[in-house]
Amino acid sequence: MKRLAILIAALLIAGLAQAEMRPFVSGSLQKIERAQKGKPFILGFWSASCTHCPAELKALGELVRKYPKLELILVATDTPAEAPELEQLAQDYGVAPQARWIFADAQPERLRYEIDRRWYGELPRTYFYDGRQQRKGHSGVLPTAQLEQWASEHVK
Repeated sequence: MKRLAILIAALLIAGLAQAEMRPFVSGSLQKIERAQKGKPFILGFWSASCTHCPAELKALGELVRKYPKLELILVATDTPAEAPELEQLAQDYGVAPQARWIFADAQPERLRYEIDRRWYGELPRTYFYDGRQQRKGHSGVLPTAQLEQWASEHVK
């Protein structure tokens, strides 16, 4: 276990030093929820290898430009070694200024289970949190109209 922690730390230092992604580990979801307490926000999971994620990320980027007060937090389900590629993709999709995290656990299944016991890893995966911390999850690309409706109802 100690070796695993050292390995993860080394990967984070090597792969994330230049990248602005935070390591998403056990307890990170609770940290995000505490930081956003009382505020509506969108939590989106994506991957560089996800076929449908570019469309989702571009739509989310456009939504944030239209609603500048929208809190969008993105979590890549890739590994810290892929951080430079993910940073470039975030730039390309227009979501680079948003809070970004990256899975940093040797067992990503454990993180997915902690996030949502009914989530089996399909991407993109989006959670909409209202101001009372109630959340609603969705797998797959969301229609722009649905994103617009949520933002117009929750972002002031």
